[in-house]
Amino acid sequence: MMPERPRTDLVVLAADSNIEFALRGLLSRPHDLGIRPLSVDYFRHMHHDPGCLTESHEFLRPFLRSHAFAVVVFDRQGCGREAMSAAQIEAEVEARLTKNGWATRGTAIAIDPELEQWVWTRSPEVDRILGWVGRDPSLRAWMRAQGLLGENQAKPPRPKDAMEAALRLAGKARSASLYEQLGRSVPIAVCEDRAFSKLQRLLRGWFAG
Repeated sequence: MMPERPRTDLVVLAADSNIEFALRGLLSRPHDLGIRPLSVDYFRHMHHDPGCLTESHEFLRPFLRSHAFAVVVFDRQGCGREAMSAAQIEAEVEARLTKNGWATRGTAIAIDPELEQWVWTRSPEVDRILGWVGRDPSLRAWMRAQGLLGENQAKPPRPKDAMEAALRLAGKARSASLYEQLGRSVPIAVCEDRAFSKLQRLLRGWFAG
């Protein structure tokens, strides 16, 4: 008897709603990612970053046969293993996934230090979504003046703090829908973050367009 073929391409386990909706926005753009359109189920871990780190293999066990691949996405900051590198943290999670049956079908993405690291590209879409179109000074000039961004830095060292400060001054609330807008709008080619690059590389390997 032939084994049952997975009905769904991908199950995503996110640490919170912001990560979930950023990924919803991102995965709505298969052509930009270089992959085919996917069927995806999204879940959030009730214990957030630490839960994704230590319990994702248990959470994902029911999806072993129904889903072809699994990805766990969480922040390095706040996961409880900050003394380790993001790559070491990912390897720990992936070892548990492998032991529990996912083998090469499951992966972990630890964003270093946190999701907002993906936000800070030089795309004008960032200014638009954060409410900074037409403001003087520009968003990056303002961040440098506030000490949130160094003169020669491409991204602020505290990306979440910088985003919250920019939204506060622009009079916009930080919300999951805002992260979905960013995921749908910011050009993928301009994001050079390690975790983002890993995710895109794996998706292309699993779901070639």
